[in-house]
Order: sequence, then structure tokens, then C-alpha cells
Amino acid sequence: MAYTIDIFDTKWKVVSTFALDEKLFCDEIVNKDLIHEYYLLQMSNARNNPACVKWRWEVNGSWRKLYKQKGTGNARVGDKNSPIRRWGGVAFGPRGERNFTKAMNKKARRVALNGLLTLKAQEQGLMWITGLSFDAPKTKMAVDVLKNLGLTNKKVVVVLDKNDEQLKKSFRNVEGVKYLLVNYLNPFDIMHADTILFTEHSLQELQK
Repeated sequence: MAYTIDIFDTKWKVVSTFALDEKLFCDEIVNKDLIHEYYLLQMSNARNNPACVKWRWEVNGSWRKLYKQKGTGNARVGDKNSPIRRWGGVAFGPRGERNFTKAMNKKARRVALNGLLTLKAQEQGLMWITGLSFDAPKTKMAVDVLKNLGLTNKKVVVVLDKNDEQLKKSFRNVEGVKYLLVNYLNPFDIMHADTILFTEHSLQELQK
């Protein structure tokens, strides 16, 4: 199935229609298992590993044996740093060394991302806006644009083809809106957005 996307101006008027590349946006390449794998890769690679405990020899305390071996009626325990005593070390606990990093080849990641964008196209979740530029950072103007496009109170990812400080600073304070350079499109942001809003040249850059 061939997909098209309407090109809007900032006043919610359809300027023209753009045909999406059938090699990148087609139902045949949608592989949900591959998309899931890419999503897990992103989540795993962003994961912190702060869990770290002190082992027996790292606890600050005396190494003297607390009681003699026999005759006191106490358990036959060693020093106060023993793992079986309160405030002692931890036996075989986490050391903050576990590696959660996953790997996935570039071709598979590209296919997964294209499949995810195809699913968004099926849901009518892709939009293209032309003429979006600000002379100065104006959050009010950004809010007005979203209102004209019917995207108020929705989760929107604004995809830019290049660094534009005026656009970035205008959208960054709008709740539910996130901006990304086209090279940084990722499964998490696409899956959690209601609409992917491409600026004038970003979709063309994506198809390259």
C-alpha cells in the first residue's frame, strides 16, 4: 500500500501532498519482533547500574574474632564484618559491574525504524508542516501553531532537519512536545508520541 502525507502550512491549510517512498513505508517491512528488539536495545543501553554493596573485606570495623570458639554459649562467628551479622558485609552482592548493553546491526535497526514509521502512517500519525520558522524564541507562537494544527494537549515529536535554536527554544517549554533532529529518531519517542510532526526538509532527509 502506498502512503501519502499532507503538507500543511502553519494555519492548518493543506498546501500539497507528498508520496512517501514505498521502499521505506510499506506494510511488508513491518516486523513487530524487530521493533520490539530495537526498543529493548534502546531501553537497555540507557539503563543505569547503580546497585553496589560492600563485601566483607570493605566494611569498616575490627577484624578481631568476637568470641572464642568454645565455651561462651554464643554462635561460632568470626569478626563483626561477617555477612551473617547485622551491619556486616554482603555475600556475593551486586557490584555495579553488570553490563546491560545490547547490540543490533545497522540494517536491522533501519528496518525496525521504517516499520515503526509505517505503523504511524497507518494510524495517520505523521504530519508535515512547511514554513515553520521563528525570528526569535516565542513559546506563544509555538502554542498557536500546535493549536492551528489540532495538536493541543497531545504528545508531539517535532522532527528538525538541522539545528534551529529559535524553534528549539520555542517548543521546549510546551508540555507534551519534544524536538529531535531527524538523525536521532528512535523507537521510544515514536511509540510514545501521538503525532510525529516533520518540518519542511526533515522527511526528505529521512528518506535519503
